[in-house]
Amino acid sequence: MRIIAGEWRGRPLAALGKGDAGAHLRPTTDRVRESLFSALAGGRYGDPLSGARVLDLFAGTGALGLEALSRGADFVTFVDDGRVATRLIKQNVAALGAAPRARLMHRDARRLPENTEPPATLVFLDPPYGRALGAPVLTACRAGGWIAPEALIVWEESTGQTAPEGFSLIDSRRYGDTHVTFLTAG
Repeated sequence: MRIIAGEWRGRPLAALGKGDAGAHLRPTTDRVRESLFSALAGGRYGDPLSGARVLDLFAGTGALGLEALSRGADFVTFVDDGRVATRLIKQNVAALGAAPRARLMHRDARRLPENTEPPATLVFLDPPYGRALGAPVLTACRAGGWIAPEALIVWEESTGQTAPEGFSLIDSRRYGDTHVTFLTAG
């Protein structure tokens, strides 16, 4: 796994090791990440990366948030409650020298505290497939002040998703087994 473009292009990222089999992580493949970020940079969604405040929910290795930082985002908040995931995120943030522009919250994404920072303008949501966590997490994060009005949400799942109340569907794409749904916050 590596950073695909931007400031840290080609830099490797720590991924699952042999002893991490029980971690239940499913990192976004380089191919899907490349397609996803090409779509984000293509202009259809404006310029969601430059100066963005990013919320990376179910962050796993942190690859999506770090790719956004590499491509011009200002700050990313990584949220994951897995022990292995938080270790990998810490390693990747340190390896890239991204600590001043990143925050890691070792928490359940459904139970974030009230946000006291500027809200996210770009949200990556990559919950465990088939567990119906995406919509409740988006609703909770919006209610807690984590998501800015008009924020772009990029939701990865095994099937296409419908927009929960307070969000609007703007696009859906399929990359092999991965469905990416693009939403905006209302």
